[in-house]
Amino acid sequence: MKRILIIFLLVSGIAAQAQDKKSFSLEEAIAFALDNNRTAINARRDIAIAIKQKWETTASGLPQINGVIDYQNQLKQPTVFIPAEFSGGEPGTFTPVVFGTSQNASATATLTQLIFDGSYLVGLQAAKAFLDFSENANEKTKLEVRKGVINAYGSVLITQENIAILESNIATVKKNLDETRIIFENGLAEEEDVEQLQITYSQLLNQKLNAERLEDIAIQMLNLAIGVDIATETQLTDTLTSLAQPGLGLFQENPEIEKNVDYKIALNLTEQRSLELKLERSKALPSLRGFINVSTTAGRNEFNFFDSDERYFAASIFGLTLDVPLFSSGARNARTQKAKIALEQAETDFDYTQEQIRLAYEQAKSQHQLAIDNLEVSTNNLKLAERIERKNQIKFQEGIASSFELRQAQTQLYTAQNTVLQSLLDMITSKAELETVLNTPDYRGKE
Repeated sequence: MKRILIIFLLVSGIAAQAQDKKSFSLEEAIAFALDNNRTAINARRDIAIAIKQKWETTASGLPQINGVIDYQNQLKQPTVFIPAEFSGGEPGTFTPVVFGTSQNASATATLTQLIFDGSYLVGLQAAKAFLDFSENANEKTKLEVRKGVINAYGSVLITQENIAILESNIATVKKNLDETRIIFENGLAEEEDVEQLQITYSQLLNQKLNAERLEDIAIQMLNLAIGVDIATETQLTDTLTSLAQPGLGLFQENPEIEKNVDYKIALNLTEQRSLELKLERSKALPSLRGFINVSTTAGRNEFNFFDSDERYFAASIFGLTLDVPLFSSGARNARTQKAKIALEQAETDFDYTQEQIRLAYEQAKSQHQLAIDNLEVSTNNLKLAERIERKNQIKFQEGIASSFELRQAQTQLYTAQNTVLQSLLDMITSKAELETVLNTPDYRGKE
């Protein structure tokens, strides 16, 4: 039994570890994030709130039924004084009389119906506009989540590629260092040659340790972006080369800014201000409501309201209420003018937003073109740096070049390698920004 328990615990531990490991391509990571990212989840909840708000507004114009049950127990009934002469008494005197019953109950049901109200009609339009705004805000959130996942995914790949490069460089320098140390011990090399290589080797080891720490942080940032526990062991299946593809198809002479989510949101705000103006104007119109009231009452001196032999007395009322705004001392006109000014502000902001979107597109396009150009230049420079380093390796081994010259060539190579990595990252992030401005992604997450 004890052995079975141990096996069970081991299997459970292995299963738990397996559950903590996740593997994603970029598209899978984006789809997962759109479902599980905390910000995306709350954006969907905002849509759900807007839907409920729309129904709440709609329901306010539909029949409303309210019921009231009232019970009173007059512990000491009030006394009323009437002229005594009504009952044959002496004129000028009063007789104390108690009216009614000590216990009274009533049940009332009232149905109300809005027949006409201009504010209600505008409210329905405003509720739909608010729902449209929430949907566009959700779309903006998905765009930002997608861009965040792409940038985080690319950062992980960059750090992993940097570690691989550093490991290759460390292996090369270690080999040179070992060979040079042997030559020095045989008296055929100077001690400075060993020291120069030792400096390079130590620096590379330190850089590798730092790169490994950065890899852990980059994975945690990716986990946070896609919506999993930051301690999850996440593996990436896409390569850096597949991500860092130029987006030349995104370059457009006349971009469709109407697809931009900021354009849609600014348009929503303009529509809302227009509806607010209509609302203020509608308040000058009369409103009409109808109601039907049905009630039943009973009076008892004892609590026997559930006795079927006792009587209840029914009543019913039907009525209409017409509310006509006549004079507001200019307050209604002031509110209307204020709403009109707010609409003009929204229209100005809408025009400004369109210009901002065009500028943002040109900037994103320029940045992506720069990233393409930089990657090409840095790749060519890396090839040159690799050739220079190899030549100096050969010269150093043949005793023609000094260790200082070799170190300079190596430093130049490492700089070129870092420049290529930065160019690849710029390619990924600038393309994501360009896609965000144009609103081109194909979403696979929940709406």
